[in-house]
Amino acid sequence: MMLTSCASKNRSVTTHAPAGQFYAQGSPEARKIVDYWGKRYDADQKDRANVLNYAAALRRNGQIDQAMAVLQRGMVSNRNDRELAAAYGKILAMNGRFDEALNVIQSAHSADQPDWRLLSAEAAVHDQLGDHNSARQIYVKALKIAPQEPSILNNYALSYVLTGELDRAEKILRDATALSTADARVRQNLALVLGLQGRFADAEKMARADLEPEQADANIAYLKHMLSQRNTWQDIQAKDGEKKQS
Repeated sequence: MMLTSCASKNRSVTTHAPAGQFYAQGSPEARKIVDYWGKRYDADQKDRANVLNYAAALRRNGQIDQAMAVLQRGMVSNRNDRELAAAYGKILAMNGRFDEALNVIQSAHSADQPDWRLLSAEAAVHDQLGDHNSARQIYVKALKIAPQEPSILNNYALSYVLTGELDRAEKILRDATALSTADARVRQNLALVLGLQGRFADAEKMARADLEPEQADANIAYLKHMLSQRNTWQDIQAKDGEKKQS
């Protein structure tokens, strides 16, 4: 559902990146970040920070297959790394390999020491499968461990976006954006939800908080175009209902 993706040069980008500048896929800036982490990855392919950051940069630049290969190799050297497992599970799900994604994530779980990253990743897979009730139950478990983690709140809100419960999604995203640790993607998703409700002035204000003017213009124009199509939201909900019945 996100219109953009976040990128940063910080060493600790990983799967849950801190606030950073948005760059369009294929842009010189996005390629620069891929090259930056690619060189470090080439220097030490077993270093977990290099694996996570390089895979994140590739994913944000639309190089999904390559990012998946990087994480798959990283799992060989870091079999018990939960953050790597969460990242690998997420990207497997992005490629429609849902059973594999759940297997990777659930295998990394530890009942006596549950990890909120793994729980959030597992919930996201259930959302993609259309099992929103299960997803939300798992998000609640993750929030009990990390109640003020913006990335969990962000994904939890998007679960409600997928079922058209925009008021609920907006409230959760506003709670998330109020946290000092909230990053740009949370604010951009709030802009998305506001736009889906037809509140374009509010959406535009929020979108411009993090984006370059050109990227903000493109996002807002795309959102308006999407919503100008007849019954766009109803069509989305209908397709979601068809998936649940199949």
